[in-house]
Amino acid sequence: MQNDELKQIFDDIITYLSLTSNKDELFNFLRDLLSENEIVEFSKRFEVAKLLEEKVSYKEIETKTSMSSTTIARISKFLTWENAGYQNAISKLKWVYSKHHEGHQS
Repeated sequence: MQNDELKQIFDDIITYLSLTSNKDELFNFLRDLLSENEIVEFSKRFEVAKLLEEKVSYKEIETKTSMSSTTIARISKFLTWENAGYQNAISKLKWVYSKHHEGHQS
């Protein structure tokens, strides 16, 4: 399926996620939308992306996340892909966490 087709199918969900900043509300929506296994799978994939970004070895990532080397390789490919989805998310989280950390320093 092409990206344009996927965007169209996913549009209502993306729009809702972009409009909602309440973390509990987002969690409740995603919990209703996704199975427990899907939530765990999404979370593990994002963890793999963050570990790859930190240059952690595939073997260590496999041990930490229980993800296969094939999945890790696929995520690694997406880290260099033109969409930059993982990179944007990781970058924004680093920024948010650094601002949060700065606010707690005395």
